[in-house]
Amino acid sequence: MGVWSRRPISCALSAAWPEPGMPTIHSTAQVDPRADIAENVEIGPYALIGPQVRIGAGTRIGAHVIVEGRTRIGADNRLHPFSVIGGEPQDKKFKGEDTALEIGDRNVIREYCTLHIGTTQDGGVTRVGDDNWIMAYVHIAHDCQVGNHTIFANNAQLAGHVQVGDWAVLGGYTGAHQFVRIGAHVMTGISSVILQDVPPYTLVAGNPAKPHGINTEGLRRRAYSPEQIAALRMAYRVLYRQGLTLEQARAALAGLATEKPQAADVLGVLQTFLADPGRGIVRP
Repeated sequence: MGVWSRRPISCALSAAWPEPGMPTIHSTAQVDPRADIAENVEIGPYALIGPQVRIGAGTRIGAHVIVEGRTRIGADNRLHPFSVIGGEPQDKKFKGEDTALEIGDRNVIREYCTLHIGTTQDGGVTRVGDDNWIMAYVHIAHDCQVGNHTIFANNAQLAGHVQVGDWAVLGGYTGAHQFVRIGAHVMTGISSVILQDVPPYTLVAGNPAKPHGINTEGLRRRAYSPEQIAALRMAYRVLYRQGLTLEQARAALAGLATEKPQAADVLGVLQTFLADPGRGIVRP
């Protein structure tokens, strides 16, 4: 069955319990003595922690979790059983370069998730921010950049180099093509296939995904004002309902931001996103 012990990771299992604050590591876990494990970390049965791993205070690693590669995990995260964190990228060009995965604080990563290190073809680092809720069987590939407060429902899948903004919600079985950008406060329907960039605040669904208005309910829950939401509805009409080219729409949005100073900040997020051509935006 194995037993739990509080101990420095370089010491053998002992009946004596050292002072509070030491990591709590199950006797069946394999933790490399070179790993940097902070105080009050809990590592469960049969977990495997590699030599280049750093784990912040209060993080709990479930049974059978593998954390490898040059992986940095912040404080107060919860990793559920059978996830593989910091594995090599699924990229044929990868030749063992010294790349990394960085995970922030207070994230929940549920069962059987896979998060991979980056590649030298990009910045070399896959990043996940703070306060994200990542459900079972999610895949976050090499070089992805995930913001804060996102939700990934079961089986959401990101190909390499995908960017996901703060507060985005990805429905179950959503799949994102490599290099796609998903803006802040976006919500995707179940089984959406994202082949092009999704502007901030937008609802999308389908295969391929198409826009279906703005994420009004999500914005209300996050205390956006009625004036801000009304301005974003107008911005959506400019972008998708007036038959404008993207360049014309961008000019019209600049004018809208001037007319609606109380919503200039939220419209600015949309304008900044559209200034990068990316893969082109989703269309009806």
